[in-house]
Amino acid sequence: MTEETNERSSIPRGYGKEDTKNRIDWVKNFSGIDLGGSVEDSPEDLQGIIENHVGFMKIPMAIVGPMLLDGTYAKGEFCIPLCTIEGTLAMSMNRGLLASSLCGGTKVRHFRQELSRAPVFLFDDLDDCAKFQVWVNQNKQKIIEAAETTTKHGRVLRIDQYTVQNYVVLDIVLDTGNAAGQNMVTLAAKVACEFIQKETGFRYFLESNINSDKKASIRNMLLGRGHGVTAETTIDNAVLKKVLKMDPDILFDSWPYYPIISSMAGTLGNSIHESNALTAMYLATGQDAACASENSIAHFSIEKKEGALKFKLTLPSLTVGTVGGGTRLKMQNRNLELLGCSKGENSSRKLAEIIAGATLALDISLVCAVGSHTWTEAHMKYGRK
Repeated sequence: MTEETNERSSIPRGYGKEDTKNRIDWVKNFSGIDLGGSVEDSPEDLQGIIENHVGFMKIPMAIVGPMLLDGTYAKGEFCIPLCTIEGTLAMSMNRGLLASSLCGGTKVRHFRQELSRAPVFLFDDLDDCAKFQVWVNQNKQKIIEAAETTTKHGRVLRIDQYTVQNYVVLDIVLDTGNAAGQNMVTLAAKVACEFIQKETGFRYFLESNINSDKKASIRNMLLGRGHGVTAETTIDNAVLKKVLKMDPDILFDSWPYYPIISSMAGTLGNSIHESNALTAMYLATGQDAACASENSIAHFSIEKKEGALKFKLTLPSLTVGTVGGGTRLKMQNRNLELLGCSKGENSSRKLAEIIAGATLALDISLVCAVGSHTWTEAHMKYGRK
């Protein structure tokens, strides 16, 4: 990295007004997006986002990066907007991004997109329950066609059946396009159920809770709820020592304790602190922040390479979109524009890849801070006034 590139890649630091202005200027020079000036949504624009509106609660926003990414949909350098009130988070993610960028960046691959609503049908006896399952299999295409009348942007991928006692769950799975899709799948499932009830007479509840919406679950760890993405980066030993202050041999040799003790605690997956990164990026880009509860399921690992360590992260359940909901808010939409995700085909998949790359960077920085015994020191320096 040349001195000129390094200067361009160094976000100005400091807590003063002039420092904030310098960062705004830096972002404009880097991306062409002006984050300065007051941007406020009118009450009329908030329909569908909030009821009983009385004002806005401001959350501090930071910029970190640049992040160098080689994705299927996200390629190049990106500035990451974060909304958080946790000191050290932005600095830590920035440190992880720097280490990765110095070593060629992060590779990201999007491998799945699906969201479901899972109504349950209830029966008085097992004979009706069995007959219903046969009927669904024979009429599956008609059910799909009914569901797809509700949307121009989504499509039904499949309908899975789960039976327990005299209950049959129909997990109606959609590709939701650029929308996060919670409302889309709910409406599609409702119309599908109305068709089924008209044809069969059986009663239903629209949500069985098997898809565990906004709840961490084994189902969401395996099948996902939204986008599935894997990110990986290989960081040279020299960079680990200089930037992350971590001896690579000590980190690799000590790492096995983490998944073992995590399993003792009963955690789903093997993660560091995904919810920190996800919530900060969700608030900044207009996502449903409550989805961080299920989206924080992750699988993190470290591999030893010649003169380096490879860090890998799989996020199987990212419920994010680039249209609808909070993405309509002006500041959040401007942040999506900053990421190059405010429009275009597959923009939600691009956003998911960016989120995965940034989350991996924060994980790497934290695990190195813990391993090098600088974690507490960092919080005392940046997490207090």
